[in-house]
Amino acid sequence: MAEVLEKDCSLIIPAYNEEERIGNLLDDILRFDGEIIIISDGADATTSIVSRFTGENSDRNITCISSPVRLGKGGGIARGMKQATRPYIGFMDADGSTSIEEMNHIFSHLGDADGVIGSRWMPGSMIPIRQGMMRRVQSRIFNILIRILFGLPYADTQCGAKAFRRELIESILDTVQSTGFEFDVELLWRTRNAGFKVIEVPIRWSDRGGSSVRMTDSIAMITGLLRIRFL
Repeated sequence: MAEVLEKDCSLIIPAYNEEERIGNLLDDILRFDGEIIIISDGADATTSIVSRFTGENSDRNITCISSPVRLGKGGGIARGMKQATRPYIGFMDADGSTSIEEMNHIFSHLGDADGVIGSRWMPGSMIPIRQGMMRRVQSRIFNILIRILFGLPYADTQCGAKAFRRELIESILDTVQSTGFEFDVELLWRTRNAGFKVIEVPIRWSDRGGSSVRMTDSIAMITGLLRIRFL
C-alpha cells in the first residue's frame, strides 16, 4: 500500500451558517498539515470568523472562499474541489462531528483505493454521541432507498467524511449535477459507473446537534435523486 502523506491532501469544508459551531473545528484544523479550503455561503458571521482565523494563521495553507449566493452543500464542495491543488481531495462537515485524526485515517486508505468513505454503520465504528432516534430511522430508510434506486452497496452514503484521488475527481466532477445534500450519492454513483474503486471504513463520529438539514431539504434531496436516476 502506497503511503499517503498529509501534506499531499486537500481538505474541503462546506460551512453554511456555522458561526455557532465552527470555532472548535478551526482549532482542530491547525493540526492538519495539508491544504484546507473552507467554503462559506451563508448569511451569518461564518465568513468573518474564518477570515479572521486565516489572517491570524497566515503561515498555514488555509483558504476561505465566500459566496454571496447559496451554493448548497454539493455546490460548495464542488467549488472547493476545483480549487484544490493536492493529489488527494477530501471533505468533511463544519460541525466537527469528524475529527482531523479521523480524516487522516480516511486519507490513509487512498494508498490502495480510488475513494474512501467514512461509515457510522459498519462494525468497528464508534459513535460517542448518537443522533436522535428519528434521525437514525430516517437515515436507515434513506439508505434502503439508495440501495434500491442506485444499487450502491455502502452502509452510509451520507456521512460527511470522504476522500478521493484527484484522478477520480477530475474524471467525474463535471458530470455531477447535484448541488444539494444529494451530492454525495450522485458522486458515488457516477464513480462506481466509471469503474473506480471506493471502499467504506468505520469511523469515530459524534453528533453535534444544530444540523441545518430540514424536512424540506430531505424532500428536495429525494426529488433530486429521482430526477438524476430517471431523467
